[in-house]
Amino acid sequence: MMNIWIMARKEIQEGLRNRWVLATTLLLATLALTLSFLGSAPTGNVGVDQLDIVIVSLSSLTIFLVPLIALLLSHDAIVGEWERGTLLLLLSYPLGRRQVVFGKFLGHLIILSFATLFGYGAAALALAVTGTAISGASLAAFAAMIASSVLLGAVFLAIGYLVSTIAAERSTAGGIAIGIWLFFVLIYDMALLGALVAAQGQALPDGLLDLLLLANPTDAYRLLNLGSGGASSLSGIGGLAGNTALSPPVLLAALAVWVIAPLALATTIFSRREL
Repeated sequence: MMNIWIMARKEIQEGLRNRWVLATTLLLATLALTLSFLGSAPTGNVGVDQLDIVIVSLSSLTIFLVPLIALLLSHDAIVGEWERGTLLLLLSYPLGRRQVVFGKFLGHLIILSFATLFGYGAAALALAVTGTAISGASLAAFAAMIASSVLLGAVFLAIGYLVSTIAAERSTAGGIAIGIWLFFVLIYDMALLGALVAAQGQALPDGLLDLLLLANPTDAYRLLNLGSGGASSLSGIGGLAGNTALSPPVLLAALAVWVIAPLALATTIFSRREL
């Protein structure tokens, strides 16, 4: 465990030196504050908790931005070390290959968690400072949104590590990472919507829609944060959530599997890779 933490600390130090921590935190904080004040402007006095508006806005932002940040952080974690000639030096220390992968993953996850917590937390703090009334239920939903955003980031960090262990060059890994981001964030849902339209209202087999939604981690995240509570009436996801049997524990379990499976596959491939 000590070796894993040493690797994690190395990645955090490199993130601080390369300004990754500062850049991602400022980016998320700026966008969160902008969406908070612009998104709450049209609500007026209609009984809508402004923090629920923020949850909807930030959840939509997370689906596009956090996976991209995670993939940019992780896609060259292994292949980049190989191209720089530092991987063999790193493995000359008493470190197992699995410890290298897990340590790097933990370091990147801490960076992403810090940026998400402080970046998004700035939005709730700004609303509180301006005297906006925030209910306990909305505050709990906001905290859950931040935690699940970190979990979504962990999913794409794990996928990025899998790409990094497979690719032979950093440029190849970068191209694959962008393709994965486009597929899960944009193409998959467009294809799913097109298939549902092509079905012309015919009922899908039992459980098929649930499986299709779980096959995309961003859809699981979207249902988790926008499918229930005050945010569901504002996002339009409530109707879809009502037609599925996917409960929050099932969605969380699916996201956990999306973290564990790619990371386990990445460590297996890296352990067997000839250097």
